[in-house]
Amino acid sequence: MAQLKREDISQEVLDLYDDYAHNKIDRRAFVERLSVFAVGALTLPSLLSFVQPDYDNPTVAIDDDRFKSEYITYSSPKGGGDITGLLSRPSQLDKKVHGIIVVHENRGLNPYVEDVGRQGAIDGFITLAPDALSPLGGYPSNDDEGRAMQRTRDRLEMLEDFIAAYHYLKNLPDCTGNVGVVGFCFGGWIANMMAVQLPDLGAAVPFYGRQPDASQAAEISAPLLLQYAGLDDRVNAGWPDYKEVLERNNIEHTAHFYDGANHGFHNYSTPRYDKEAAQLAWSRTIDFFEKHLS
Repeated sequence: MAQLKREDISQEVLDLYDDYAHNKIDRRAFVERLSVFAVGALTLPSLLSFVQPDYDNPTVAIDDDRFKSEYITYSSPKGGGDITGLLSRPSQLDKKVHGIIVVHENRGLNPYVEDVGRQGAIDGFITLAPDALSPLGGYPSNDDEGRAMQRTRDRLEMLEDFIAAYHYLKNLPDCTGNVGVVGFCFGGWIANMMAVQLPDLGAAVPFYGRQPDASQAAEISAPLLLQYAGLDDRVNAGWPDYKEVLERNNIEHTAHFYDGANHGFHNYSTPRYDKEAAQLAWSRTIDFFEKHLS
């Protein structure tokens, strides 16, 4: 059977997957609705295989010699207790460098988010990518199970886990103490909320993350780089109100909308991945951190 390509499937299939990935529909409804698009060569098994995450081709090789990574455990007394995370550093580290917290989507610390952490180290930062599923045993090597596990945790407790990660990273001997955050989907909301909660946060870069409410947004002091997918009506609907609060309170911010890109466009593992948009968004992210963490 020939391998499917992005152009072989309709936008409706990606929208349907987005609903499933964000718990709008359960797996039974997802499969039933997906079967409508199974016509001719587009069999249901081929469609299911195509939309599911594939971590076989990461953008950063695990054995790349430009970084060093290790799993560490830190304490989150207001959150889930002992939290595991992937700590990555540039391999040639002869001075203190700035830090980045990398926040996962709604399914725990999967290989894609680890990949982002390693890329941040290649780009010259110390990165910490925590796993909010640590109190439940950690990411289960399966995104469907990871989503189910993450739904059982309180999101404000998970926010505390990432705030604790910020303080852990900030105080490492080889960190300058200047720390920012980048997050994706659920992690985008966390990045926004860390900007609300942490007056000394160096910078925040939410990728397609839900926005804080008006009273929370008014508390932000960190500069924001907001990355949105052009086709992501669900998340983008909250932007006008957020923008109004940021402008009214003179909060430094820049927003980019990537035309034709879907929610999750930075994640290499699914057909929503848009290589051109992902690379541009990441280059803007690194430039932003280099500017505001210095």
